[in-house]
Amino acid sequence: MSQMARFQEALCRLAIFHEGFAKAGFELGPGQGSALDAKAAALLQVAVAVALRSSAVCLQWSAARARAAGATQDEITDVFLANAPVTGLGRAVSAAPGAATALDYDVEALLEEENDC
Repeated sequence: MSQMARFQEALCRLAIFHEGFAKAGFELGPGQGSALDAKAAALLQVAVAVALRSSAVCLQWSAARARAAGATQDEITDVFLANAPVTGLGRAVSAAPGAATALDYDVEALLEEENDC
């Protein structure tokens, strides 16, 4: 059997939903041979949370992980902006208050006060 490249093995295991692969957290996390650094992986998780219409708590958790991995508030916000054309503006808008809370910004209070951003 020829030796598969890491990406080939990972995609193969995902395709057949290899049980051991799932138990190990897909073996794709930073520090486990991933081509993504911790910050890039965390920002990607924020994007996926938006795309899946995750709850505010999940968005806050994802944004907090991204911050802990070194992402700035601007980078996390840019994920929302970059994601909007793909997932739809409605999903980005719906997710914004949860992400704002994770970034210590109370956008809803500001909207009540000024009715404008």
